[in-house]
Amino acid sequence: MYALSEKGERIRAMFGSIAPRYDLLNRLLSLGIDRRWRRFAVGKIGLSGAGRVLDVATGTGDVALEIAAQTPASVSIVGVDFCPEMVNLGRVKVEGSRYAGRITLQVAPCEEIPFDEQSFDAATISFGIRNVVDRFKGLSEMRRVLRDGGKIVILEFSTPTAPLFRSLYHFYFLKMLPVIGGLFSRQSAYRYLPDSVLEFPSRESFKAMMTEVGFKDVQHFDLTGGIATVYLGTR
Repeated sequence: MYALSEKGERIRAMFGSIAPRYDLLNRLLSLGIDRRWRRFAVGKIGLSGAGRVLDVATGTGDVALEIAAQTPASVSIVGVDFCPEMVNLGRVKVEGSRYAGRITLQVAPCEEIPFDEQSFDAATISFGIRNVVDRFKGLSEMRRVLRDGGKIVILEFSTPTAPLFRSLYHFYFLKMLPVIGGLFSRQSAYRYLPDSVLEFPSRESFKAMMTEVGFKDVQHFDLTGGIATVYLGTR
């Protein structure tokens, strides 16, 4: 069993505390745009036949469900997350969906994925890689479980590149978001969010990390003026 660091335990406990309001606040704080981001990211998987997809940091299962919606019935999806409260909510959501027979969820951290080497055709992680304390190990684990030629798709928040839009975004992200989030959930959690995004490596630095781990053909796509970014790589 992988032992999280003290920081990792704090992050896991924080997500556990906001789990009941997590989906509501995602929609509210992103004005629903997060759904479009997930659809775009999942569309980059490009799996047209039978296969197996791993969704890391699956949370309440939104990406796992989107993968099922965009892939053939012959594709199975496994979601893992280090937060039991999130996984429990995700299981309820999956069981009430038309894709219940194709999706399984379990508790596991990104740094120690409990599956054999080369056992998945694609892997995704959405809004989760910035919460992985040991990102190099997490990326290495995702690469390990991918088959040769398998694709990794990473969706993460970014900082807009245009100066004016970046200033407006920072005002909302740093000033308004924690206040709005605090009305429905723990304000400290929604102070952590902008802090973790601003701490995340630049696009080029993160792509360099992916390359160092061993991914090939690494590229990125900015969404909504650079608020979010999709990173792609191939084992």
